[in-house]
Amino acid sequence: MKFASVALAALAVSLAAPAYADHHGGEKSEASEAFPMTPQGAADWVAMVEKDLFDYSVEAGRVYWINSTYITEDTDALAAKIGAQGTEKSVKYALEAAKYATVDGLDAEVGRKLDMLRNGIVLPAPTTDGAATELNEIATKLNSLYGKGRGTLNGEEINGSDIEAEMGNIDRSPEELAEMWASWHTNVGAPMKDDYARMVEIANEGAKELGFTNVGAMWRSGYDMPADDFAAETERLWQEVKPLYDSLHTYVRWNLNEKYGDAVQPATGPIRADLLGNMWAQEWGNIYPLVAPEGAGDIGYDLTDLIAQKGLSEIDMVRVGEQFFSSLGFEPLPETFYQRSQFVKPADREVVCHASAWDIDNKDDIRIKMCIKQNADDFITIHHELGHNYYQRAYNEQDYLHLNGANDGFHEAIGDMIALSITPEYLVQIDMLDRADVPGPDKDIGLLLRQAMDKVAFLPFGLLVDKWRWGVFDGSITPDQYNTAWHDLKREYQGITPPVDRPADAFDPGAKYHIPGNTPYTRYFLARILQFQFYKAACDQAGWEGPLHRCSFYGNEEVGENLNAMLEMGASKPWPDALEAFTGTREMSGKAMVEYFAPLKAWLDEQNAGKPTGW
Repeated sequence: MKFASVALAALAVSLAAPAYADHHGGEKSEASEAFPMTPQGAADWVAMVEKDLFDYSVEAGRVYWINSTYITEDTDALAAKIGAQGTEKSVKYALEAAKYATVDGLDAEVGRKLDMLRNGIVLPAPTTDGAATELNEIATKLNSLYGKGRGTLNGEEINGSDIEAEMGNIDRSPEELAEMWASWHTNVGAPMKDDYARMVEIANEGAKELGFTNVGAMWRSGYDMPADDFAAETERLWQEVKPLYDSLHTYVRWNLNEKYGDAVQPATGPIRADLLGNMWAQEWGNIYPLVAPEGAGDIGYDLTDLIAQKGLSEIDMVRVGEQFFSSLGFEPLPETFYQRSQFVKPADREVVCHASAWDIDNKDDIRIKMCIKQNADDFITIHHELGHNYYQRAYNEQDYLHLNGANDGFHEAIGDMIALSITPEYLVQIDMLDRADVPGPDKDIGLLLRQAMDKVAFLPFGLLVDKWRWGVFDGSITPDQYNTAWHDLKREYQGITPPVDRPADAFDPGAKYHIPGNTPYTRYFLARILQFQFYKAACDQAGWEGPLHRCSFYGNEEVGENLNAMLEMGASKPWPDALEAFTGTREMSGKAMVEYFAPLKAWLDEQNAGKPTGW
């Protein structure tokens, strides 16, 4: 979780509350009596719901914050209790919203808010007696199976976090990598299959009660366009960036072939999934040393060293990040930000160190939670998290249901756009790097290749996870085809193949957390595309001349003013309106990403000359 907007925590739940289906029939009729099924009744009902959820979210935010920064059995219990309340509210309000959505003559904005309430539940349960309880039990079981998952390495058991790290160890042999890959997918995924199929059946019934044909259509309905149009939109974006991915795939496959030989990695066809440094082959940065061009490792400076030379403390690093936004004309962070955030790991208690940005009161109590280390990675992460905080503060005047990004890809994209801005030119501008030490163009290829190994390599995976689920939910992928369809999509989009034959009755999708965890995934694909579109818009407005990947818009208040115009809209308008406010276009586009990596694409194509492309 990169940002914790508790404003929508009550909606973004993956389980339905059994208490509602069994005990709350009376409350629905009370709502209908107090708020009649008329356009005005619907508007008044939505206003009541927004106030209730606003008040709930402030209390929930404080509970979750305490639980994350002071982990005890007591704070766990408090978090579980407040979470159950949020789940119950979300289910209750979603079902009622589905009824009001059928009223003729609704105000357009009221209708849009009803849709937000209807599709805010990730995994809806029908009101049939016992259905919510069964769905809750299955979803909990799937999460538990994943959490307890184990693989093997050289015949010895190895847990999930350790096996993930070892998959990125380039000193492991192909045999060891294949063993870890196969054991993890078999041990974790296979036991889930029947339960997952049953879960799909129940959730689809719940989606139908909310007015959707299936869960996949419900997920896709949250993008201000018909569900099928959104599916086509994601495919269009993929086709824009696919040539870049194809060039990277060809280059990486050739290097792996040279390292391992034809018997392990053939020079043609798909790449063996376990050779890419990641259990799911979703990001390839761990094997960068295997494919890096000669001399690419030395860029002339080390950001971690620069932090040490400047003597920056953990809080100093945060203040440098704040200054980035101040230079664009944004107001300083409130003093409470520095008083209440967690910047370093406390010595006296257990905390969640995973970096996240928080908005506690939907107004100005914004915070970050990190265990900052004085290194380059955390310097970049600070800038990213502050991007979330400034977005949260910008839209804090909106109605409750609009306290979010324009679509679920926007929030991550803003943080990532800011992280892209940490260029050598920016480091010169903030007096952390001497201009004489700015790396020359000869270093660009190595820098861009390292970025592409994660950002470009991720794109097809980011798309196919939900494409598989959409097929599962609409019935075009049946349980007997679950595994075959998964690997067919991985081959089609990623050009990836398993290291060993996989049986049709396996359930390899379950070996990826977001499948048993029921976390929609398209948002990550959109964020990878949008961050470059936002970045290019900022650079164009700043009048940047030169390669896009070297741009800095630090200090440009016109960029800040335009950016704020988009941020302050939150989710109050359809996302094309927000996109247009900053970029001047209403269409998401991969062209900026292509331009950013254009020097790398040209270099890759030179390296790939005469080599087979595609799979």
